[in-house]
Amino acid sequence: MKKILLIITGLFIHVAAIIAQQKPNVIYIYADDMGYGELGCYGQQKIKTPHLDQLAAEGMRFTQHYSGTPVCAPARCMLMTGKNGGHSYIRGNYELGGFPDSLEGGQMPLPEGSFTLGHLFKNAGYATAVIGKWGLGSGNTTGHPLSQGFDYFYGYLDQKQSHNYYPTHLWENHSWDTLNNPNIWVHRQLDPQTATDSDFDYFKGNVYSIDKMTEKALAFIRTHRQQPFFLYLPYTIPHVSLQVPEKYINMYKGQFDEKPYYGQNGYAASKYPLSTYAGMITCLDDQVGLIMNEIKKLGLDQNTMILFSSDNGATFNGGVDAAFFNSVQGLRGLKMDIYEGGFREPFIARWPKKIPAGKTSSLLSVQYDMMPTFAALTQQRLTHPVDGISLLPELLGKGTQQPHPYLYFEYPEKGGQVAVRIGKWKGVRTGVQKDKKAPWQLYNLETDLHERENIAAQHPGIVQQMQAIALKEHQHPHIKEWEFIDPKFEKATEALKH
Repeated sequence: MKKILLIITGLFIHVAAIIAQQKPNVIYIYADDMGYGELGCYGQQKIKTPHLDQLAAEGMRFTQHYSGTPVCAPARCMLMTGKNGGHSYIRGNYELGGFPDSLEGGQMPLPEGSFTLGHLFKNAGYATAVIGKWGLGSGNTTGHPLSQGFDYFYGYLDQKQSHNYYPTHLWENHSWDTLNNPNIWVHRQLDPQTATDSDFDYFKGNVYSIDKMTEKALAFIRTHRQQPFFLYLPYTIPHVSLQVPEKYINMYKGQFDEKPYYGQNGYAASKYPLSTYAGMITCLDDQVGLIMNEIKKLGLDQNTMILFSSDNGATFNGGVDAAFFNSVQGLRGLKMDIYEGGFREPFIARWPKKIPAGKTSSLLSVQYDMMPTFAALTQQRLTHPVDGISLLPELLGKGTQQPHPYLYFEYPEKGGQVAVRIGKWKGVRTGVQKDKKAPWQLYNLETDLHERENIAAQHPGIVQQMQAIALKEHQHPHIKEWEFIDPKFEKATEALKH
């Protein structure tokens, strides 16, 4: 009798696992400050990314995919909540606290009542985790991941802490996880006249944060292999500081004509800055390989959608040489710019036998499309407004893919910037903080991908259309610093004077 009960129990568990796995697992891997052209499958010539190239070869690669905005925290907010820059609760890197451990404060937190991808998947019966850099609220705030739909968190809560790849600690849920690393002040500059190898070694530690993230990610996958799971993996690579285990630097050392970086433009000094940067991207690629291998080993490959993108374009500081690596494939602008190089991103999606292998899509898409895409994937109806559209028809090659009538982007930092994309047309306004009547620039991206020829004067009707979209999409933010389009507080101040 006992034997029969064991057999029945075993069959029940097996059937339950099969039923659970009918819902596809989703792994969304998010790089940090990765340029459009920093993967081999997007034209990179100097940096090796075999696993991500394989991901693209076995899945779909998008060529007109955007982040919601060209900087860290708001891009993550827009991804998580499905809102564009005119509607998003977080629109800039609003920093709290300081760099030392004792002053760790994070960024502006998501408010109570937010609806995130974590909530979406939880409602569909998924186990949920975020492992990596969060940046949307620290401990004891409403923005902590465990208060925003996630069952498990490991990594950096505060973006400032993530400037150091050898931190004293990471966070596991609400607990401080001490790492065997010394205290490192990564913004310490070296004197080019006196710097020695030991000075550069100051920025090295014992436990690399990326390794810990992957360790925890693999453990989460193993633990939840018999139920559907959503794993959000926002790795911090290749965001500076330039820090990576020596084996990755050695892969490239001697290939480039490089000079030491002494920290003069912020972040950690590096004796081999080009080799280190290339090594960091290859290190990230290796993490993707480890995740892919684990999914295959556990027999989950056929029922797991793996996606990859980045929060914004390549950076301009910290010893990074975006021009040397052609990091944005010649596009105009870098991180913090609302030109193409600032936020056109790689986007790869793989799901064997569901997403066609080796396909390239030119569909106009954006990261705030993930909310409706995942809602469609999990067969849920969204009950609150979002700004994206489901990309599932394009991904699966089934049904009719709804196109975006336009994309709207609003970014209050670096002088205040606005962009609108309508088909081949891209409109941009910069310097709006100082000049509320800053003119529209207009580019035809079919013939001028690098945004060199402003043809606004020849197409006043299109410019008027973009201005109407900007007025329609802009909602007043909740803090003064982010209101640069319709600053009613300035009007009120002027009225009081008279």
